[in-house]
Amino acid sequence: MGRNRTLMDARVRRAVLAKIDETVANTAEIAKIRKSLNLISAQSNEDFRLGIAIGRIYNSFHYQTRRILKRSSTDEEFSEFVDILAGRASEIRDALSKEQP
Repeated sequence: MGRNRTLMDARVRRAVLAKIDETVANTAEIAKIRKSLNLISAQSNEDFRLGIAIGRIYNSFHYQTRRILKRSSTDEEFSEFVDILAGRASEIRDALSKEQP
């Protein structure tokens, strides 16, 4: 973490950051998914919701890289994505914790 050099294409980076913002702003969707899947065992509702959020953000990164760059991400670009995600993980978790389970 903490890399200063940006390797990720700026368009992909903007898409990932926008998806994180969207995820933080729309936690009710994740809560609805969790409620509809009560039969699935998870360690906690919080972990389950975080998993959905991270999955959505990862999917956006993967899709935008393929759509914009017409290729898969490099290892360096993926590492940068992980750094971005790690840097905002507590914000995502905090936003999800404010939503009723």
